[in-house]
Amino acid sequence: MGNSAGRSDFEWVYTDQPHTQRRKEMLAKYPAIKALMRPDPQLKWTVTGMVLAQLLACWLVRGLAWRWLLFWAYAFGGCVNHSLTLAIHDISHNAAFGTGRAARNRWFAVFANLPVGVPYAASFKKYHVDHHRYLGGDGLDVDVPTRLEGWFFCTPARKLLWLALQPLFYSLRPLCVNPKALTRMEVYNALVQLAADLTIFALWGLKPVVYLLASSLLGLGLHPISGHFVAEHYMFLKGHETYSYYGPLNWITFNVGYHMEHHDFPSIPGCNLPLVRKMAPEYYDHLPQHHSWVKVLWDFVFEDSLGPYARVKRVCKLAGDRL
Repeated sequence: MGNSAGRSDFEWVYTDQPHTQRRKEMLAKYPAIKALMRPDPQLKWTVTGMVLAQLLACWLVRGLAWRWLLFWAYAFGGCVNHSLTLAIHDISHNAAFGTGRAARNRWFAVFANLPVGVPYAASFKKYHVDHHRYLGGDGLDVDVPTRLEGWFFCTPARKLLWLALQPLFYSLRPLCVNPKALTRMEVYNALVQLAADLTIFALWGLKPVVYLLASSLLGLGLHPISGHFVAEHYMFLKGHETYSYYGPLNWITFNVGYHMEHHDFPSIPGCNLPLVRKMAPEYYDHLPQHHSWVKVLWDFVFEDSLGPYARVKRVCKLAGDRL
């Protein structure tokens, strides 16, 4: 059952993650970058519009045939819900209201979470800090697949299944790899989400609730936008663990494709990441980059060298400092 043609383990490295050093260097050379570390003034309005759009969609799909409901959940709802999860990613970095208003960002993430159908914003925030602080850290960065995933999902058919089930692996993996105590914010997140789901069900019946859940499962699964999951940190080229994508899908994903830039400066919101590259092109233009998230998914499925094992891993010391 092993992956004889491909990888049989992660790519273990014994160096610190590259982003910390680059950040220091770049800030010394371009102090003006600091001015980009400010909230995105448009984020709260964009997210509110998207939440309202999905609420309107709930009302519109209540009488649809199931096959059409699933079609729209994939074609429209999947794009909106996936985009909302990336807005939540930005909000987890305090991009909506700034670092001085942490509570307002937390609650706004709970609001942005509503169309996703299942509570996840508070848990995401709790784990995402580790992904930046301990990139590829064994037992710490839950973005890295487990050994079981690497061992089992090693043929094209199984890798395709793994991509389709991506939302399930993302939500269950933290509980296996690095379980953390439940926080009060996670409880609030769950209660608000449950209340919203029950209200929609009481008003319009089962179909809108299924529409929202299907939008999340399909939009975060085998979907063109989901190429970013693989594009960001899977090792397409030996020695490189983070990659950017500068294509058009950034327009609907809060510039998550600017991923080298994001890891260099996590406190800069997506709307300002293109300016980082513009300000310091010599740090980015020569790096390997992706040009199509669909091609990323295709290559991931059909190339032996790629799969859940194609990740850089390191053993990290627990840090006492905050990111």
